[in-house]
Amino acid sequence: MDCIFCKIIAGDLPSYKVYEDDKVCAFLDVLPIHPGHTIIVPKIHVSDVESLDDGELCAMVTVMKKIGKAVMEGLGVKGYSILLDNKDAANQHVPHVHFHLVPRKEGDGLGRWPQSGYSEGEAEECLKQIQEKL
Repeated sequence: MDCIFCKIIAGDLPSYKVYEDDKVCAFLDVLPIHPGHTIIVPKIHVSDVESLDDGELCAMVTVMKKIGKAVMEGLGVKGYSILLDNKDAANQHVPHVHFHLVPRKEGDGLGRWPQSGYSEGEAEECLKQIQEKL
């Protein structure tokens, strides 16, 4: 397999592993937004969240919580952001589902993404289309 994350999990590529158990692996991002920026991946190769088993997703979230606490205490930061780019349209560059845990400090220069509003009737139509598929 030519997946960079699978190679890291297997130990075929060097990494700074933060955490590892039977389902989840977490390692420092080589191009961090801030020091301590950690990538959290399932050990099985799955390309997107929808293909991920619920148990695997829960395992990832549990590890995220544990690492987030350790990052705040260990690095002295006051918070962290969790990011997930899911599929090509959302800028997912590695086709192996993964969360980014990014340590944050007040005034660190990272802002929120641009926000807008709904036009007349757009929210209702959007809601209808989503709920029809649930």
